[in-house]
Amino acid sequence: MEIRLASLLQGAQEAEGTTIIIDVFRAFTTAAVAFVRGAEQIVLVAEVEEALDLRRRGVGHLCMGEIDGKRPAGFDFGNSPYEVSQADFTGKTLIQSTRAGTVGVNAAAAADTLYLGSLVIATATVTAILASAPPLVSIVAMGSAATWRSDEDEQCALFLRNLLQGRRPDHEAVQKLVLIGQEAQKYGDPSQPHFHPRDREMAIHIDRYPFAIRVQREDGLLVARPHRPH
Repeated sequence: MEIRLASLLQGAQEAEGTTIIIDVFRAFTTAAVAFVRGAEQIVLVAEVEEALDLRRRGVGHLCMGEIDGKRPAGFDFGNSPYEVSQADFTGKTLIQSTRAGTVGVNAAAAADTLYLGSLVIATATVTAILASAPPLVSIVAMGSAATWRSDEDEQCALFLRNLLQGRRPDHEAVQKLVLIGQEAQKYGDPSQPHFHPRDREMAIHIDRYPFAIRVQREDGLLVARPHRPH
């Protein structure tokens, strides 16, 4: 199995084979929590306007996401795992738009198979991928706004690569490296209340959930659903 590590928007655009698009803070942690709270599926779009249009057309029930970390006007939820952990999404289709994770998924047009990546679903994601024994896996750390590399996404990429290659990384060491990174400092900062401290706590809880998140292309949309490895 060939494993390629890449970053940011260019990395997503160049990704081939089975591809993991990583967004730890916070998009794909939020998505995992939304599934735990009963969401049936999540439609992933790059732009806020597209999300609002799909909701108007009845494609989904609720919009969640962010611009500059804040909930966009007209959205039902922000990009906060803590916020969505308080909601009941049973049977709902959500539409998610963020400035890194969902942009990366939409940019990965050359990928054969797509998974969402975050620390909370790391081992389940690797288990699902190993079950199909793909010849090529691309791991893309989306970083901050898909423009700057970030510690949490880069560390998650290395963590996933080590798991794919049969190693067992030290969870506590990975968490410490993430917590000293620049992005982690936003959470709990009184001047940035939209970055809830519980979001950071939830995002670094490695392997909290026993499912991967697989993305399918359906009728021109990218639709994510939980996938439980056998």
